[in-house]
Formats: sequence, C-alpha cells, structure tokens
Amino acid sequence: MATISKIRAMEILDSRGNPTVRVFVELDDGTYSSASVPSGASTGENEALELRDGDSSRYAGKGVLRAVSNVNEVIAPSLIGLEASGQALIDGRMIEIDGTEDKSKLGANAILGVSMAVARSAAQSAHIPLYQYLGGVGARRLPVPCMNIVNGGQHADNSVDFQEFMAVPIGAPTFREGLRYVAETFHVLKGILKDRRLSTGVGDEGGFAPNFSSNEDAIETIVLAIEKAGYKPGEHIATAMDSAATSFVLDKDGEYDLNRSRAGKMNSDDLVALAGEWIDKYPIVLWEDPLAENDWEGFKRFTARHGKRIEVVGDDIFVTNTRYIARGIKEGTANSALIKLNQIGTVSETIEAVRMCRDSGWRYFLSHRSGETEDAFLADFAVAMDGGHLKTGSASRSERVAKYNRLLEIEEELGKSALYYWK
Repeated sequence: MATISKIRAMEILDSRGNPTVRVFVELDDGTYSSASVPSGASTGENEALELRDGDSSRYAGKGVLRAVSNVNEVIAPSLIGLEASGQALIDGRMIEIDGTEDKSKLGANAILGVSMAVARSAAQSAHIPLYQYLGGVGARRLPVPCMNIVNGGQHADNSVDFQEFMAVPIGAPTFREGLRYVAETFHVLKGILKDRRLSTGVGDEGGFAPNFSSNEDAIETIVLAIEKAGYKPGEHIATAMDSAATSFVLDKDGEYDLNRSRAGKMNSDDLVALAGEWIDKYPIVLWEDPLAENDWEGFKRFTARHGKRIEVVGDDIFVTNTRYIARGIKEGTANSALIKLNQIGTVSETIEAVRMCRDSGWRYFLSHRSGETEDAFLADFAVAMDGGHLKTGSASRSERVAKYNRLLEIEEELGKSALYYWK
C-alpha cells in the first residue's frame, strides 16, 4: 500500500474572505492531492476548536499560520511513512498528539485538513472515487439537496431571525431533476422579490436576504415561489427550517428574543407552539436547531410534540460529537443529528457519529459551513454516508455550486444504479 511521503499546509481564504487551511498530501507512488477546510459562523460552544492566530495585525486576528505551522512542523513528521489507507490510525495519531478534548493544541482546522487530504490521496492511489473509498462499492444513493434559498440570522444582515429557509425536492425522480426543481424555484423567488421591491442580495450561503415583514412572510413567499415555478408544495417540493436558535437565546432558562423581526420575546414553549402552527400550515419536513444548544428540555418537548411529523435536527446541541449524540438518543432530544466534518475535526470521528445515528434509528443530515471553499469533499462524503439529504447552500456562489456539480458528476458515473429518494 502507498505510504505518506510528504505533507504540507498553506493559508488560503474561504468564501467570506477569512483565512483557512489547505493541506497537500503526497504518497510514495506519486499520488498528490489536497483538501481545504471550511469555517462556520454560527458555531456550537462544544465544537472542536478552529485555531486562529489572534494577531490583530493580520486579518483582524483571524490568520491561521499557527495551524499551518502545526501541520508542517508537528503533524507531518509524525505521519510520514504511514500507509495512507489507515485512516483511523492516522486520525487517531493526530488526536493523540493533540491531547485535548477540543483539539485546541493543534487546531481542528489543522487536523481536519490532513485527515481529508489523506482520505482523498488514498482514494486516488486505489484508483476509485472518494465516495466509494469512504462508503464501499455499494455507495450509490444521491442526497436530496435541501437548498437554502432565504438567509437570515447570523448569515445575513436583515429582518429575519431564523437562519435558513430551505426548499427540498422530495418528489423529484433523480438528483439532477431535484436540483433543477429547487434551482428554478430559487430564480422564481428572485422575480417575486423584485416585484415586491425587496433586495435580491444574498447572504453567506447564497440565499436571498431581504427584509421580510416577518419570519412567517419568508416561508409564505417561498411557498408562493414553489407554486409559481410550477410545482406542488409538499408533493414536489417541501420546505425545511434552521432556526439556529442559539443566536437569539437570552439565557439558559429558555428565553428567546426575536428582535430582528420585532416579534418580541418568547420562551421555549412559545417556540414549540409556533412551530406547530407553521407545520400545520406549510409543507415543512425538517426543522433544525429549533431551540438553543443548552435548552435540552425545550428540545425534548419540541421533539415529543413534533417528532412524529417532521425530522427534528440537532446541530449546535450535538456538534457531530458522539458524546452529545449519545445523550440525545438516550433522552429523546431529537430524531436526527446534523453532521459537519469540521465540528469534530477528523473524517474517522465524523463517520463514527454517522454510525451512531444509523444504529439508533436516527436520521443524519450532512452539512457544509457558512465559510466554505471550492473543495467538493462534502459531496463525495454525503454519497458515502448514505444519509439521503444534504445542505450545501443555494444556487448561487461558486463554492456552493461546486458541491452540486460534483454530485451531478457522481450521478452520471453511477448511471442507472444511482438511487434518489427522501426516505
């Protein structure tokens, strides 16, 4: 088997113009590949640490030269000579060298960059696609693209409290057609916003970010766009939400301030009730982070009330960490976990989080970050993990479209063996 002969890293920019890490890995058989690490804005307090320099003279302190140095001077010497196919061994060695619970010594951005680049190099060396290398020869299910077409919260400067409103092509026959359904809806939505003289500028993930009259106005407008695009809401295209409620929680007792939309203050039970009204009125199939990361009891009540009707996804509360996912499974906190590679910091640990969800009967929702790069690793990873659905932004911004285009390539490679379905 090919062994690692060289590892190096460099500082690049993500889609928000902030520094991130790119890692290059070379094997002794001449294989050479790279991977770039995404970065989040709406982050959970228990996420693996993204190491920043803190030097105010460079990028307002957001530089990643320390993480780059850790790859080049600490990680690389310890991995040279190891077989690239030993993903778990390689990831485990980096975790051991770091020695912290949150990867704060070396930086999750340094560790993940190496982990992803090693996986890609091993796949190339074996002459198989990355999705088959990570998921086996049976990996053939394309994810339903949950396209974020309206941005709010921390991903936009507008009057919308909730962070993401997504269009979900549950009734499409193939990934290609599903992508077309929601891309067409995205463009129709732009026309509706223009007619209403609302902004068609986009947020961090490419969704439109106008000042709607209310949070509910946003979802009503999306349903209208679905209809005007020629589709039936709930049959061809459903909707999904990400409240990212940690961004507007006031305290750990479960008081929330929806100040952007001027909806006022609410408690956990108010949000549970509001969700019930919306689920009754609109074709919602998934709701992510409806309560804040420390509101475990509120999350549990939300799931007890709505979990049989929709997928209730925990993001900030679980942070792709098996420790928190296990608690959620035990307590009935949700029925699905969001899966983000950089929340936990290695490919192996991310796969273990997926396995825990699958073994418990939970769903798992693969996700990008708001600060992305053109790297399409996530697209292959989504097919490999057979999760069935993915969010990776809107039909604008090339760092988002790169993932969709890679999925189109995979579907074409798979041909008639490709699968696509919501559940």
